[in-house]
Amino acid sequence: MRIGEVADAAGITTKTIRFYEDRGLLPPAERSANGYRDYTHDTLSRLEFIRRSQIAGLTLAQIQGILRIRDSGLTPCTHVRDVLGKQLQDLDRKIAELTALRVTVAEQYATAEVADPQRCDAEQICSYI
Repeated sequence: MRIGEVADAAGITTKTIRFYEDRGLLPPAERSANGYRDYTHDTLSRLEFIRRSQIAGLTLAQIQGILRIRDSGLTPCTHVRDVLGKQLQDLDRKIAELTALRVTVAEQYATAEVADPQRCDAEQICSYI
């Protein structure tokens, strides 16, 4: 398949495919006699894996690590489990931070909502924060 066909089938741009190829996420495509990239159907399943991995919040570096393990002939399942476990820990930490931030902002908003702007302390930039 040519790059445009792969891009259409995967729902991404040809620029993205070239980027993935440059980053090593996709193996270099074979070239036809006229120099066009010629991709196999395996490229589509690899692109789908990349998309699913990104939806799970994995970085391109993490995805590349998983693909390298697979390309070496090994199954990356244990590695993927470990990466997903770390991702869960990071998400839990971020959720806790965002929850604490929300409490702070809600308190500041509640103060600002009932305050009289005319009574603002001129020495401060804004007394709400």
